[in-house]
Amino acid sequence: MSGTSHIKAAGLKVMGIETSCDETAVAIVDGKKNILAHIVLSQVDDHADYGGVVPEIAARQHISNLDHLIRRTLAEAGVSIDELDAIAATTGPGLVGGLMVGVMTGKAIAAAAGKPFVAVNHLEGHALTARLVEDIKFPYLLLLMSGGHCQLLAAHGVGNYERLGSTIDDAAGEAFDKTAKLLGLGYPGGPAVETAACNGDPARFSLPTPMVGRPDCDFSFSGLKTAVRRIAETCVAERGALYPNDRADICAAFQAAMAASIEDRLQNAISLFREKAGAGRLPLVVAGGVAANQYLRDRIKATAKDNNMAFHAPPLALCTDNGAMIAWAGLERFARDPSINDKSFAPRPRWPLDSAAKPKVGSGRKGPKA
Repeated sequence: MSGTSHIKAAGLKVMGIETSCDETAVAIVDGKKNILAHIVLSQVDDHADYGGVVPEIAARQHISNLDHLIRRTLAEAGVSIDELDAIAATTGPGLVGGLMVGVMTGKAIAAAAGKPFVAVNHLEGHALTARLVEDIKFPYLLLLMSGGHCQLLAAHGVGNYERLGSTIDDAAGEAFDKTAKLLGLGYPGGPAVETAACNGDPARFSLPTPMVGRPDCDFSFSGLKTAVRRIAETCVAERGALYPNDRADICAAFQAAMAASIEDRLQNAISLFREKAGAGRLPLVVAGGVAANQYLRDRIKATAKDNNMAFHAPPLALCTDNGAMIAWAGLERFARDPSINDKSFAPRPRWPLDSAAKPKVGSGRKGPKA
């Protein structure tokens, strides 16, 4: 951001609040990259019976638990609100009811304590998490995979992202969740599919590898999900039921097909990124909840090695939604611009990292899709 003054981040302490979906999370980090406290309250049990996140239930749980989590986080960090330099909260994209809970709570604390409020893009929280745990310089190629997003971006700096490719339909995490639901594996779907796949034969079933061979960097997983449904229906028709080995083999084939698609899309993005960033051992950062999948992570890591790129991914605990990534993104923004105060910034259900990129399908009345 031109025209902004920078301050030394080392002495800063920032609280981050995350309520964009079904985790209520609060954390405090400092400028020396210490996570002073980090608490995540999962709502999995509240949504399991529905096979997915119910926005109204999620918002109510955030209301019930957030104040308590903030008090616990401050106590565990041994920090008072007066000792914080800023309050950051996820302000989008996400479920607007949950966003409103976190944003209004963060703004109220900031106003009462006379601290600046920093509105954080949830996707930037994921994008910068690797910088919290490692010394990674800009620019880097970012593969962001979560329940609602699947994108390839060139990260040029804090607040400066260029989208190279995005999903034209389902996100990777969404495909995992829907596959798990089709196979009766329960919720959350990602870990369930990964666990089942460990005992499966990926060669038993042939699944499509969407977008492979196309010259762009976009993703598509809707057809893969549909193919899973058809195979499952065929198994039931031929065998009378879907047996555990059927589920395991379908999950293994699903993971392998997704990995092949991601590798192909990533290879195109690497070529495009090198044109922009130059030669040398450039960083590849993988982030988001799907980055917790070890099979996919290993395949992507191999692709990075084959292309002489330095592979980086947050630890598994920081891949899924958490407050530490929001606190860190807030700290990075505040360190760049100490005059920041987003007190008038309203929650956004949609908030692309690259605001100049055109929506792949359509913007809708809520604004451009991420």
